[in-house]
Amino acid sequence: MVNNRKKVLFICVENSCRSQIAEGIGRHLGSDIFLSYSAGSKPSGKVNPLAIEVMKEIGIDISLNTSKGFNDFITSNFDYVITLGCKDVCPFFPADKHIEWQIDDPKGKGIEYFRVARDTIKHKIEELIIKIRSENQEA
Repeated sequence: MVNNRKKVLFICVENSCRSQIAEGIGRHLGSDIFLSYSAGSKPSGKVNPLAIEVMKEIGIDISLNTSKGFNDFITSNFDYVITLGCKDVCPFFPADKHIEWQIDDPKGKGIEYFRVARDTIKHKIEELIIKIRSENQEA
C-alpha cells in the first residue's frame, strides 16, 4: 500500500504549533497510508519550543522540523488539505478533499494548552486514518 499513500497537508497560520504537531503525529501514526506535510499562510520561521516539548512527551521528535509556507508546496498535489482553526486567514489550497478542524491556537499560552491541542489533533488523525483505510478498502 506504500505506493498508494495519500498526501495530506496540515495548515495553520504560522506553521509553528498546530500544523507542526499534526505533521509529526501524522508521520508517526499514519505513515503506512499517507504522507504528512505542514505549511502556514504566514510562516513564523520556527517551530514553537512548547510544541516540540509536548511532542517529545509522546515520543515524537519534531525538533528538526522547519516552519514552511505554501510556496514550498506550490507544485504538489494533495489528496487532503486540513486546516486547523485558521478559517479565513488560510487561503484556499487545492486538494481533492478539504477538512476544517477547529483547534484553538495554543501560541502564547501555557504547556497545558499545547497538550490539549496535541491530544485533540492526535484523536482527529486517528479518525482520519480509519476514514482513509475505509476509503482504500472501498476502492
